[in-house]
Parts: sequence; C-alpha cells; structure tokens
Amino acid sequence: MSPVLAGVLQVLALVVALGLVYRPLGDHMARVYSSKKHLRVEKWIYRAIGVDPNTRMRWPAYLRGVLAFSAVSVLFLYLLQRLQGALPGSLGFVSIDPDQAFNTAASFVANTNWQSYSGEQAMGHVVQTGGLAVQNFVSAAVGTAVAVALVRGFAGSRTGELGNFWADLVRGTVRILLPIAVVGALVLVACGVIQNFSGIHEVGQFTGGSQQWNGGAVASQEVIKELGTNGGGYFNANSSHPFENPNGLSNLFEIFLILVIPFALTRTFGRMVGSLKQGYAILGTMATIWLGFTALMMWAEYAHHGPAFDIAGGAMEGKETRFGIAGSSIFAVATTLTSTGAVNSFHSSYTGLGGGITMLGMQLGEIAPGGVGSGLYGMLVMAVIAVFIAGLMVGRTPEYLGKKIGTREIKLAACYILITPALVLCFTAAAMALPTPPHSMLNSGAHGFSEVLYAYTSGANNNGSAFAGLSADTQWFNTTIGLAMLLGRFLPMVFVLALAGSFAEQKPVPVTTGTLGTHRPLFSGLLAGTILIITGLTYFPALALGPLAEGLAS
Repeated sequence: MSPVLAGVLQVLALVVALGLVYRPLGDHMARVYSSKKHLRVEKWIYRAIGVDPNTRMRWPAYLRGVLAFSAVSVLFLYLLQRLQGALPGSLGFVSIDPDQAFNTAASFVANTNWQSYSGEQAMGHVVQTGGLAVQNFVSAAVGTAVAVALVRGFAGSRTGELGNFWADLVRGTVRILLPIAVVGALVLVACGVIQNFSGIHEVGQFTGGSQQWNGGAVASQEVIKELGTNGGGYFNANSSHPFENPNGLSNLFEIFLILVIPFALTRTFGRMVGSLKQGYAILGTMATIWLGFTALMMWAEYAHHGPAFDIAGGAMEGKETRFGIAGSSIFAVATTLTSTGAVNSFHSSYTGLGGGITMLGMQLGEIAPGGVGSGLYGMLVMAVIAVFIAGLMVGRTPEYLGKKIGTREIKLAACYILITPALVLCFTAAAMALPTPPHSMLNSGAHGFSEVLYAYTSGANNNGSAFAGLSADTQWFNTTIGLAMLLGRFLPMVFVLALAGSFAEQKPVPVTTGTLGTHRPLFSGLLAGTILIITGLTYFPALALGPLAEGLAS
C-alpha cells in the first residue's frame, strides 16, 4: 500500500468514526445543558463551593463567574508549583521558578498548555495529576460553558439570561468530560500508554552514561489532554513519546479525541436553537476547512523534492517512522485547527509551506472545528460577521437566527476578531525589535522569525504547540507569552458573553422572503470565504516574512 493511500484511508476512518458518534454525542450534550435536574454528586459540589445552580445569570454575572473561577485556578496552580519541593510525590524535583510557574499556571488555566519546561524533568506526580490534569478538565468545561451561553443568547427571547455558569461548569465536567475520559483512558492503556505512579528509573548503559525514565499517570492525563483540546504532554516529547502515543492505532484514536467534541457541538447548537440545519451548515464549513488543510499539508510534506526526500518518500525529518508523513500531517492539522497544541512530530522541521499551514490554522482562530467550546463560539462570531457582510450587499438589516445584528452587535464581533491578531503582531514586533529576545532563536532569517511568530500565535490563540527551535524558558518569553495566553483567552470571552447578552435581550424577528438562508450551502461558502479573507488580510504581511518566504525560497 502506498503511503499516500494509507493517509487517505486514515482520513476516511476518522470521518466514519466521527460520523458514528456525531448524533448521539451532540444530542447528549444538548440534553446535559438543557436539563433542569441535578445529579447527587453535582449537588455536593454546589454545596461545597456555596453556589445556587438554579440562579439565572445575565451576561455580567456569568462573566464574573468565569473570571473568578479562572483567577482562583491560576493562583492555586501557581502556588502548587512554587511549593512542589515540599510536597510528597514530587520525585525529588525542586519548586518551579516564579516566571515559569506563572507561565504554566496561565497556560493550563487558559486551555493553552504551552510548556517551556520538560515535564519528566520538572514536575512530580502531585503537580502533574492534582494540578495540570485537573485544569485540563475544568478549562475545557469553561470553554464549553461560554459557547453554550452564546447559543442560549440566540435561542432566548427578551430575558437577557444565559443560564448559570457554575451549573454549566460542573455538568460539562461530570456528565461529559469525565465519562468519556474514563473510557478513553482504558482504550489508551490497551494501546500501550502507561498508567502508574512509579518513580524515576535508571535504564541501561549508553555512550556517555545511562538514561532516566519517569513513570506516571500518563493515560488518564493523555486522554483529557486530547479530549479537552488542551495539549500539554506528560513528557517533553509530547505525543511523539512512546509512553504517550505508542503506535499508529493510538495515534488515530488521539486525533479522534481531539476532533470529536468540537464537531459534535455543532449538533448541540442545532438542537438548542431548534434547527438542526443551522448546525449542519456550521459543521459543513468546519469540515470543509479541515479536509482542505489536511490535503494541503499532506501535499506539502509528500511532494517536496530532493534526493533525501525522494529516498525517504517525503519530508520525514522530525517525524516518527511509526506514524509516517500521513499520521504526522493529519495530527498536525487537527492539533492546530483546534486549540489542542499536542504534537507527534517536530513542526519546526516541516517544509516551509507545511509549517505555514500549521501557523495559518491557528491564525484562522482555530474554528475548524476549533477548541472545545471556543471553536463553536468563534465560528458563530464569524457567522455574525458573514451575515453582516451579506446584509451590506443586499441593503437590508442583517439577521442571524432571528436576531438583528445592529451597531452594538457588530462592534462586539469586530472587537472579538481584532483582539487576538493585535496580541500576536504586537508581541512579535516587540520581541523582534528588542535586543535580547532574538537570542533565543535557533535559526536566523525567515525561519527564525517564524519561530517567534509561531510562539505568540500559539500563545494568544490558546494552542500551545511550538516550532520548538525557540528557547522560550526566559523571563521575557515566560512573562509575555503568559500575558498573551491570559488576554487571548479571556478578553474574547468578554465580547462573546456581551454579544450573547445582547442577543438574549432581543425579541426574535419573523422570517420573511428577504431573510438570508443561513442553513444553506451558499451561506457555508460565504462563511468560509469570510474566514479566509479576514485572516489573510490580517496576517499575510507577517506570513510573507516567515513561512511564505521560506517556502518559496526552498
């Protein structure tokens, strides 16, 4: 079987698997967020944190819940790292330095999981399991809660209420993420992923000395790392490490975990707004972009010419032979078109155009299908922009799902799409202009610039992957990327929830013959074009200095 055919079959297997779970999972999530009943364990949690899950919140109260919970999470995770040296189960590791502890706390709470450290050489069992793995669950649940709040804004009428943040947070964790993670962890263990609490082992004798390996609760963290589109690995090599991702089957299953909830949320959206066709339109846009990017990536990595490439069958540098170009390319696209950031290959070693594709996937806003929750609300904001553009073309007031898009709504949507590019470009410009940060670049020229641009693109878009040629464990990068992650996560949420509140206060307008059919393929095409044009106009100058220049020169 040819490698290209093997890659195509992997994509088809993913499509079939995602199609099989799309309806039951999407409907289950709609029932979870629409239910008025509370499980017994959920009642215990509400009582422990002192909240009333039946209180209906308007958007300012919902936002305060998001920010308060996230602030406490950052503080808790920061202190846990700073106290690691005095905690049991630390495997003898010392406490984390203040700047790196801040960066890591901001990273995991913001669902970014950027890692400027080697996990097996810095974090003990308590921090890995009691700190990082817990944030993998709750940060994903926060993103889904915000997405559901926006959906309720479209579905509501003159109430201004978006539900209860604490109920959405707990339900998303207890009823959705935990059950899937338990089953998924068992599958990963069956595939060969390790799960234990052993210490450090000295293994074998090699030239220059022996090697030390850690054990750990890897399977349980690996499953939520992918399922919650988090991406932070137990080991520095992330999903290329055989303890995290031992073979082709585990690789395909991890890609499935990355994509399953973001895609299924489109059906949840359709259910909650009362029109499955609206969900299918969003799904069609997401799937088209994902398939297109996957095909482009495989072409860029297979078609690169030269004696070394021809012998290897393509651009194999930086890729594991057990995954090959196809398994690595599909994983790279899935992880950068979502907010996952996990890697099973070295993105810095991709071809110039291949590296540019990973970067562009993040710069789209990671909405195809995007992160857990963040992909859906990002796509819905882009849908508001697309409807507004269509309204300008035909000269009538734009409407989406029966809600008028006026001055307030379009300002909020515009702020949403501008804040992340502003963070990426401003931080990149500052890093390149100052004398010290460029010293962290492994390469000079276009590729060196791409390393810095990729780092801030990854941080501000809450992805967490890296070109890895950049030595980011410095005070400058730990601090600035930490700020980019926090601002890139929570400022957009402010605009999303304000937009949801604005829609929830409106009375739905009746559908007329002049209403744009947002459930048709024509709108899906308009939406995809809007996404690509806005991203292209925003990032093209920076991309031209980095991956495009490198790709055209090779």
